[in-house]
Formats: sequence, structure tokens, C-alpha cells
Amino acid sequence: MNNSLFKNILLCLIGLGSVVQPIRAQPAQPNIVYILADDLGYGDVSIYNPDGRINTPHIDALAKQGMRFTDAHAPTSVCTPTRYAIMTGTYAWRSRLPVGVLRGYGRTLIPQGSFTIGTLLQQQGYHTAVIGKWHLGLDWAVKEAHRDVLDSSNPEMNEYGLLKDMNPEYIDFTKPPTGGPLSHGFDYSFILPASLDMEPYCYLERDTLIELPSAYTPGNDLNTGYTGAFWRAGKMAPSFNFDRVLPTFTDKAVQYVEQQAKQPQPFFLYLPLPAPHTPWLPTGDQRGASNAGDYGDYVQMVDDAVGRVLRAIDSLGMTQHTVVVFTSDNGPYWRPQFAERFHHRATGPYRGMKGDAWEGGHRIPFIVRWPAAVKPGTTSDALTTLTNLSATCAAILQTGVPADAALDSYSILPVLKGETADIPDQRAVIHQASNGYLAIRKGAWKLIDGLGSGGFSEPQRAEAVPGGPAGQLYNLEKDPQETTNLYQQFPAKVTELQALLAEIKGMHQTD
Repeated sequence: MNNSLFKNILLCLIGLGSVVQPIRAQPAQPNIVYILADDLGYGDVSIYNPDGRINTPHIDALAKQGMRFTDAHAPTSVCTPTRYAIMTGTYAWRSRLPVGVLRGYGRTLIPQGSFTIGTLLQQQGYHTAVIGKWHLGLDWAVKEAHRDVLDSSNPEMNEYGLLKDMNPEYIDFTKPPTGGPLSHGFDYSFILPASLDMEPYCYLERDTLIELPSAYTPGNDLNTGYTGAFWRAGKMAPSFNFDRVLPTFTDKAVQYVEQQAKQPQPFFLYLPLPAPHTPWLPTGDQRGASNAGDYGDYVQMVDDAVGRVLRAIDSLGMTQHTVVVFTSDNGPYWRPQFAERFHHRATGPYRGMKGDAWEGGHRIPFIVRWPAAVKPGTTSDALTTLTNLSATCAAILQTGVPADAALDSYSILPVLKGETADIPDQRAVIHQASNGYLAIRKGAWKLIDGLGSGGFSEPQRAEAVPGGPAGQLYNLEKDPQETTNLYQQFPAKVTELQALLAEIKGMHQTD
């Protein structure tokens, strides 16, 4: 080659150095990024709800680059049990917390030594990280004078020996808690203990507080009915800034992706965002940018966060070899008056909201991008639930899970690859409402084992009347809005689904 020509080419390449990213040698196994929004509704993503008042261009783009599921569900319609199911591949009603959620001082829910998606991927050579809202409990260090709070005789313990909350004055915050993410399969963690409206308001990095919660907040918007910029009173770190939590987690996630791009091993990033759960705290350009109030603005901040993480993956040449999953832990907290005021249906066409056994409580957006295996721009009507992450990852890696683990997890890999329309071996999907109602879904049919929503929608419970139905049966193919209870018209279907629910419940013992 002519020397002057070679020099000119070299100079051009040097000049492009600031925009051309080095591409690492790709590992044999794909990276896995699991982005979990908090309280995001099926109708909050514009590709699912074109008539909505919120714009989500980055999530929409992700869907166009991969597969969008229309019949995906959280295993429960509130957060802690869904997170347990994601981590373990097992429904939380089999756990030490069969109903309800933990508070910020609740003890760790996942027993030490249990299978998690983190341990599975660690064993397969992955570097694993969780960045975001944990809400699975921590074993905070208890002061010696208050050790009796951990005795089995403590009436605040549930029947399985779990404390859902604790007096913070009993805790020694100078000592690191145990039972956090590093004990459950994660090499790195940067977390908020629970929801952004629950104390303590502080970060832990590698299971250690980065700042003691020595300050106090009186709470905010306490009279809004758990909406708006609501958070509860309680302990907080002196420098804790509520507005900065979502951006901080996004920054940390991008930094993690950039760091792992330089490493030869594959990585798993679990990114449980704290939003759009309360407090609704839109900032910057997104404040006032939607047509659905502060909530809509905050959803658009979530979309921006997703966009930033995707840009990091794409700019580092990892797109082809990275599985990206985006979803939500349950439906939205969006009361009927908000739907009327803003003309926005956060649950799309479905009835109810967060907490409910009705579809709006647990039907969620679910999107998977993996260019190496998933055809772009595809849509699947397969019935699936978030417990299926464990079996799917095992199938991707051509390995298995222990026989006593991931009890309710089935691989969706054949669906992702377009090989089947439905998930093999999955006989039914079970949903749980916040009050403990169970619903079983098989094909078009859905049975709820009680009357009422089971959650935040009114009525939560309704008593059966003589000669009336004892539960709810819906055909979602013909009646997706769950307007017509067919419980008495189809007694054989009720009996069939009750028997199947009982069989699945009895398949495994509670932890």
C-alpha cells in the first residue's frame, strides 16, 4: 500500500476514535439484562396502548427489535412476592410469606442456600449484579438488648418464623446486614432496601450501607391516598435525595454495562427500577412532558432510563449477544378518577389495578430482544408469567436446575425462537391478589377463588349470597374486561379448574 495513503487512513481512524467503540470478543453465552419496572401498567406503554396519553419511544423500539407478549402476567399483583418468584422461579405463596409484602426492615425472605437465578448464572460463569429496588428483606443487625425480637415466641412473627417489619430502634446500623443480594447469587449489588416510599431511605452497595440512616424525614404528600409525591415518615441517610434515585440507578446500570464490556465473561444485570411506583417524582425535561400528570411524566422517565441502558449495550457492540427483557412487577396504582381525569387507561382494556386478581392487577408488558435468536417485530399471545425466567435462562445455557428448585418455572425459549405458539409443559398460570385470593388461568378460562377484586379496587371482598356464586369464572377470549361472571353457568369448568389449582398447590411443600 502507498505510504501516504496508509498514513491518511490511519489518521482518519484516529480521528474516529471518539465515536468508534471497541467491540470485545463475545463470550460463548449471551449477556442477560432483566429490566423490571415497578407498578407499570399494560396500558402505560404506548406500543400496547396507542390511545394512551404517555409516550414510551425507547420501550416501543425495544418491542420492534424483538418479541412483544400480549398475555404475560406477574405471579402476584404486588411487589415482594413477584420479586421472590422472579428470583426463585417459585410462586411466593409457597414461601415463608404466603400473602403480603415486606417493609423496609423486614427479614430476608429467601432462605440462605436456596436456588436463585443469580446462583444459577454464577455457576455458569456469569458475573451477576443487581442494581435497584431489592424489597426481598435484609437481616439487619439487631442490638443485643433487643435480640428477643428474633425469638420464635415473638407474636409479630408469622407462622413460618418471618418478621415482615421491625422497630428501627432495635437495629444497629453500624454493622452490615446479612441475607442480602451477595448471599443470593450476586457478585455486585447497589440497592434500595424496599420501595421508595418506605423507610429506610438509603443505599447499600455490596450489602453495606454507604451512609448511615441517621437523618429523618417527616414524610411527604401523606394525604394523597398513596399517590403523587407520597413517601412515609422514617429514617434516611443525610444526603439521600428522592428525586435522584431513578437517575442514580440508571447511572449505575450504565456504568456496570460499560465495565463488563471490558471483561471476557458474560454478565447478568438485574435492574429493578423503583418507578413509576410512588413517589411520582418527574424531573428535568420530563416534568410536564406527558398528558397523564406526574405519573405519566414519571413513566416517561422510566422510558428514558431504559433508553440509556439500551444505548450503552448497543454502543459497545453487544446488541447481538445480549438478551434484554423488559417487564413490570405488577399492574399500576391508577384509580378510576385518574383514568377519567387524564383520559388514560393505565391498564389498557383490562379491569382493575395493582393488588387485584382482575387482569389489570397482573397483566403486564413483557418484551424480549435477542437478535441472535428472536425475530424482530414479532408478537406472541402465549400465556406466560415471570416465574419462567429461571427455566428460560437454563434452557438458553443448555443446563438444568436442581430438581427441588424453580418449582413453577417453564422455559419460554421455544416461543422466543418461533418454534411453538405456547409454552411446553406449562399446564396453567396462577395469579395471586394482595389479599391472598388465587386465580388460575388455563387457555381462555380464568377462575378466581373469591368474590371481589382481592386488591385495591372496590369491592375488595364480597360475601357470597344464598344461591349466588362463590367465586368468579371468566372467558377472557370472549370477555377480556371480566364483566360477566360465568361461575354458575359452567359448573364443570369451575370444578375442573378448582381441581387443577388444588393439584398445583399440592405439588410441593411450603419452604
